[in-house]
Amino acid sequence: MAVTGGKAAQTPPRRRSLAHRLLPDRGPRRTLATSIFVDALGSGMFMSSSVLYFTRVVHLPMSEVAFGLFAGAMVGLVAGVLGGKVADRWGARETQIAVMVFGTLFMGCYLLVDTFWSYLLVSMLIGVVFAADKSSKAPLIRGFSGNDPAGFRAYLRAATNLAVALGALAAGVAIQFDTAPAYLTLVVGRALSFAGCAMVLRRLPRPAPVPTPPLNGRWEALRDRPYLAATILNGLMSLHFAVPTFLLPLWIVDHTEAPRWLVSGVLILNTVLVITLQVVVSRNVNDSESAGRRMRWAGIAIAAGLGLMLAAKEPSTWVSAALLLTATAVYTLGELWHSAAAMEYSFGLAAPHAQGQYSGIFGLGGGVAEALAPVVLGALALGLGPPGWILLSAVFLAVGFLSRPVVAWALRTSPSAPTGPAVTT
Repeated sequence: MAVTGGKAAQTPPRRRSLAHRLLPDRGPRRTLATSIFVDALGSGMFMSSSVLYFTRVVHLPMSEVAFGLFAGAMVGLVAGVLGGKVADRWGARETQIAVMVFGTLFMGCYLLVDTFWSYLLVSMLIGVVFAADKSSKAPLIRGFSGNDPAGFRAYLRAATNLAVALGALAAGVAIQFDTAPAYLTLVVGRALSFAGCAMVLRRLPRPAPVPTPPLNGRWEALRDRPYLAATILNGLMSLHFAVPTFLLPLWIVDHTEAPRWLVSGVLILNTVLVITLQVVVSRNVNDSESAGRRMRWAGIAIAAGLGLMLAAKEPSTWVSAALLLTATAVYTLGELWHSAAAMEYSFGLAAPHAQGQYSGIFGLGGGVAEALAPVVLGALALGLGPPGWILLSAVFLAVGFLSRPVVAWALRTSPSAPTGPAVTT
């Protein structure tokens, strides 16, 4: 060891590379994050272009395309619960790899679709894959979360949103070409993302097994009062996820003087804020109490964002645009707080040995909200006008303020209530 003046020379600490600052440390966490990023990249490509592929290449009418997507989502509601149960019983890593392999095969079948019935069948199979993917992934996320589970889950959500945005950009290039080969390339890209995810997951070790209590039931999540209460409340709050993708574009184009390009502007602002702020906003959300506070903040921010969107109806072009951009920023804060609370409820209140089953139940509530959101938001905000916007804001406020006391009550009165606050392992 080199010495200077009788004292050991201090070696300056090496600066961490950009990759080390942006990625989890080498090991299972980085492998899992990589697999999720690859999967989400393909998802962004397909979500942004699927409707155009089916209408412009397969030549299906929009009504049939919509019905196929709805059927796939409904089948997925049940498949998610079963997929989580399989992951708990047979291993989450093996289940995830199998789901990715089937995803590759079924997505490839979209290239062969030429009638409504073949499209409907494949859409239902893909719906099973999408739902089973989410619920079987949850035990892996829990198993490899490390010492900062809330931070790691927030990082994964930010990385997922970045990947979806990049996938959407790739889809935008293909959409600009507007040719059959371009759309077919996107479908192939989605299939390859499933395959790539499966290959990455092969490098992931099996998570440590979680002991199963001897008296646990077959479907214990359905008897867990605190978890069901959180699932219902989260489902109601999840209606807002259709605001930036469904309600706001229609509101901007048909009911305000703002320029039409602002539809893309608010979506980009929403995505950028989610990617950059999710980890920060999710700090210290590590039990049901903190999750309840974030749900309350979420209800306030979402209601305020909706109020600003409504206020953008009457003003001139640029005042309306400014109000809509401000509304999007405020709304996105609510979205971030809701996501942090929902992740804690989903993982922190779940029995560790049955995370897949519990996540399937939690996803069931979110899936119902996703299916109903366009109908509810359209009927209230676009159908009733200002009274509908006010009613929506009141619903989100009420859910936000009720979440903490309702979950606390369920924890106190549940026969299987823990002796302390819910802790994520």
